[in-house]
Amino acid sequence: MRVVRYATGTITRWGVVEEETVQELQGDLYGTWQPGPVVGPLDATTLLPPVTPTKIICVGRNYPAHAAEHRAQVPTEPLLFLKPPSALVGPGGPIILPPQSKQVEHEGELAVVIGRRCRNVRAEEAWSAVLGVACGNDVTARDLQRRDSQWTRGKGFDTFCPLGPWLVTGLAEADVADLALVCRVNGAVRQAGRTAEMVFSPAELIAYASAVMTLEPGDLLLTGTPAGVGPLCPGDVVEVEIENIGLLRNPVVAQ
Repeated sequence: MRVVRYATGTITRWGVVEEETVQELQGDLYGTWQPGPVVGPLDATTLLPPVTPTKIICVGRNYPAHAAEHRAQVPTEPLLFLKPPSALVGPGGPIILPPQSKQVEHEGELAVVIGRRCRNVRAEEAWSAVLGVACGNDVTARDLQRRDSQWTRGKGFDTFCPLGPWLVTGLAEADVADLALVCRVNGAVRQAGRTAEMVFSPAELIAYASAVMTLEPGDLLLTGTPAGVGPLCPGDVVEVEIENIGLLRNPVVAQ
């Protein structure tokens, strides 16, 4: 099932996409719900990020080829960092290049959304805590990331976490184990990898993170990026497409 979050005037709601039509989601997204009245055509609906997380957990160097392109070692355990929820932007929303950085880059990623509160969950049971997955982009001010002793500033600007276009629910762990992931800028392929290349699987990442912090419904886990990250410039359009999940498209503008 494809779940969206959409705006109607000043009101935001959850919806379900049936073919190319959005229907209102009635009930609790994290509990029991059913499709309700028709909202309208998908292409005429203003889509927002499909989650409202308390935190965004990211993973560095989870694809060996990406670690190699930065001359970095593959970690022996997951390398976690955080983005603020204010970094979220939905499909079609602009990625805003901040004046503090001269080198902002794309990082296409598989995003996993937590569906129930969990702590110290085992890897073998971790997928039961997942609500669904989406396309994500861990936009990074690379020069600031390298300059600072930690990554908060380089990863944390507003609009540095595009997410969408929807949340795909009802998937088994095996369904996301080997998916093609492509990132394009202005139609040209920059990144092309497969989720099977991850050093640590999504379930292993959930288990590792939940041993550190309580994961809440709606929390977002970005699982790392393949090789091929590169610069974004004003006027660019960046796309992250994941097989069987969807295509996330965002324009790039200067602040």
